[in-house]
Amino acid sequence: MDMTLFFALLGFAFVASGTPGPNNLMLLASGANFGLRRTLPHMLGISLGHSFMVFVIGLGLAQAFHRFPLLQMVLTVISMAYMLWLAWKIAHATPPKEGEVGGKPFTFLQAAAFQWVNPKAVIMAITAQTNYAQGETWTAALVVGLGFLMVNFPAITLWAWLGTELRRFLTNPRRLSVFNWTMAGLLVASMVPILFH
Repeated sequence: MDMTLFFALLGFAFVASGTPGPNNLMLLASGANFGLRRTLPHMLGISLGHSFMVFVIGLGLAQAFHRFPLLQMVLTVISMAYMLWLAWKIAHATPPKEGEVGGKPFTFLQAAAFQWVNPKAVIMAITAQTNYAQGETWTAALVVGLGFLMVNFPAITLWAWLGTELRRFLTNPRRLSVFNWTMAGLLVASMVPILFH
């Protein structure tokens, strides 16, 4: 891949990774509820899990979606149901008692597995492989996956950090509850474009 195309890929990956979507809204909520250190496995799961998915999609999953549109529809239905369940969990998170945090953040494996049912993540991967991979070789797919790996973690870290900054404001259980319901609502709203795609 020539450097001009590679830098264009990095720009796309950074913008796509840093804009609001299910991953970033959940990181914002996790940072606010659990802090940056406890959210780190969630962040690593997103970054490594998504980069791996980008690579695998480059190896042929995108062609499978084109050949079997039902496969993509089934994945979309499953992902939307899962995201509704996550929104419910976020909205009903128990406000923490003094000095403790209720619930627990996503683990590395949960966050990595979530990438496969996150419509935004799948669409980002297909778009990247379609527009930036040069040739249908495993090395082209790998370069695109590595491009995402380079910029995804810094982009998503901002969202978790913003959540930790909100913690001071959210020490009041009522404000935390309003925040959690707002995050749940935004997560549901992030699914609306998928319905019209």
